[in-house]
Amino acid sequence: MTGEENHKRKRQFGRSDVFTSLLGFGSAPIGNLYRAVTESTASQAVHCALDSELDYFDTAPHYGFGLSETRLGAALKARHATPVLSTKVGRLLEPLAEQETDAVRHGFADAPKLEPVFDYSYDGVMRSFEASLARLGREHVDILLAHDLGEVTHGEQHPQRWREFMDGGYKAMVELRDSGLVGALGLGANEWQICAQALEYGEFDGFLLAGRYTLLEQGAVETFLPLCAERGASVILGGPFNSGILATGVSGPGPHHYNYEPAPEEVITRVARIEAVCRQLNVPLAAAALQFPAAHPQVCSVLAGLANAEEVTRAVELMNWPLPAELWQTLRAEGLLHPSAPTPESTNLGSRNHGSH
Repeated sequence: MTGEENHKRKRQFGRSDVFTSLLGFGSAPIGNLYRAVTESTASQAVHCALDSELDYFDTAPHYGFGLSETRLGAALKARHATPVLSTKVGRLLEPLAEQETDAVRHGFADAPKLEPVFDYSYDGVMRSFEASLARLGREHVDILLAHDLGEVTHGEQHPQRWREFMDGGYKAMVELRDSGLVGALGLGANEWQICAQALEYGEFDGFLLAGRYTLLEQGAVETFLPLCAERGASVILGGPFNSGILATGVSGPGPHHYNYEPAPEEVITRVARIEAVCRQLNVPLAAAALQFPAAHPQVCSVLAGLANAEEVTRAVELMNWPLPAELWQTLRAEGLLHPSAPTPESTNLGSRNHGSH
């Protein structure tokens, strides 16, 4: 690579004063996502990210029921580091009503004996934010995201949850921003439709959208990402590997996961075709998957979930892997990329800022 490496490049989050590094540190894994990691391993992962000049870390109370925030806060404090930080509101952590024996609950292993309970009310958001500041050891959070709103998550309760948020939690978030305790506001969601809805009802700087604009699926490029451009909103792209299937490929024995579940046959077939193109050009599938979303002008950061120092080092390597223009040309020619999806060959990953200064 010549010049500044891709992973360090800064982009603006909406019209806020917050700038994120193009590669972000997703801290659900240091909250024991799917498997336990030690305090030392978690701390080393954060320190390795700081040494690599990653300047954006995302966490949430839900990740390990406070464990991710506590570990992240301690690791940053040990280095006297104040990178850009996002956390979330929308759940409160309550003591377990009865003794739980499951080693893994809600996807987290060996986590504190707490239960995450949805609460998008004004008081719920204020309580959640105050508890997050205490766990993180911070007096300010750069980006505050309302976590997991949407019909896919809440089903029939979605309209009620949405009203609870707009009548209460959203007002609390605006107060926190106006008081200077928060730099920017957004939603953290698994579906772009709720983010589009949010833009109709409130003022949001951007969104953390998990898995909905990736090398595997680009439907968001048709209406949602243009809407973000029109409104000056940015997207932090979470889940660039679609729950792992774009990190490992499908040539091995599996199991292959997509959207946190076993992948359907049509997804496996599509990934196999993408993987074949990458193999033909001697490109790691994971490098293409990590760099592809960053080519869109509304994407300010691509968030990789990182559990240890080795994974941090590998993510940095993949984000800077030289990719031939032929890769994108071939994928598009084979109908594996949306016709209007920007690709890294047609953009300078570091030159764009977003919104107005």
